[in-house]
Amino acid sequence: MKIVVIGAGAMGSIYGGRLSAGNEVYIVDTNQAIVDKINSEGLKIDENGTTNTYYPKAVTTTEGIENVDLVILFVKAIFSRAALEGNRSLIGRGTRLLTLQNGAGHEDLLKEFVNEEQVIIGTTEDNGAVLAPGHVRRGGEGKTNVGLLTKDTEGFLPVLKETFDKCGFQVKIHDNIQQLIWDKLFTNVSLSAVTGILQVDMGYIAANEFAWKMTVKLIHEAVETAAALGLSCNEEEIVEKVRQTSENNPSGCTSIRADLRDGRRTEVDTISGAVVRAAARCNVKVPTHEFVVNMVHAMEGKGKN
Repeated sequence: MKIVVIGAGAMGSIYGGRLSAGNEVYIVDTNQAIVDKINSEGLKIDENGTTNTYYPKAVTTTEGIENVDLVILFVKAIFSRAALEGNRSLIGRGTRLLTLQNGAGHEDLLKEFVNEEQVIIGTTEDNGAVLAPGHVRRGGEGKTNVGLLTKDTEGFLPVLKETFDKCGFQVKIHDNIQQLIWDKLFTNVSLSAVTGILQVDMGYIAANEFAWKMTVKLIHEAVETAAALGLSCNEEEIVEKVRQTSENNPSGCTSIRADLRDGRRTEVDTISGAVVRAAARCNVKVPTHEFVVNMVHAMEGKGKN
């Protein structure tokens, strides 16, 4: 399979590196130093106690790369549009776009570039960290969950599964991938969002009466929205899961908190913002989520005036 991975961060490198063992793989990144390092020394992945080297082709431009079977988007969501616009020449009639990014609603953007049946959405349970340019650590392995927005009339997902599994991934195909995405989203739009606004560790949320009330309200609004979308969810179970996540990770730092702390733009528009957009389509009121989105964007703007 001919595959292009956009983004040479931890996850893009893990997928791009491993997939290159059995496929024609290109990794696209705007950082020339990373591209040069991969091309000169290979892409190093620390996994299972050893350092393995893979040899995808790294590029800063995809000009001239044609007939691509699959494009995997692994940039931060706020850069997705620019990444796709800058690499539009990759996308042919039969090219599939795959996103395993955090959050929900990515398909709305992807459908601006390809037909609905060419969009693959999902989640990954793999995790990793960048150690140096061209060198990452695969911290844990898990399922790569994928699904289509339409019926798989051409049988592409089984081919994707076979291709990925041969390279050390564990792909699971879902008939209702949105259910899985929202199951993961509930924690991000409640616990993670509140830690970002308050700039506190994860453990603070369950321990503080007022932080917890806000978190529970966010869960309630998200559950009502998910139900309006036709998804099944048990609010009591979700609340308990989020509470345990907070209590079991007392010093945990969410990505939203870290981004706001370090002066970076967040992915709130594909996390809490995904609930706001879905709720608007379903005529569900989500005032707490609207507050969260506005507050996070307001915090992003601190120090810029």
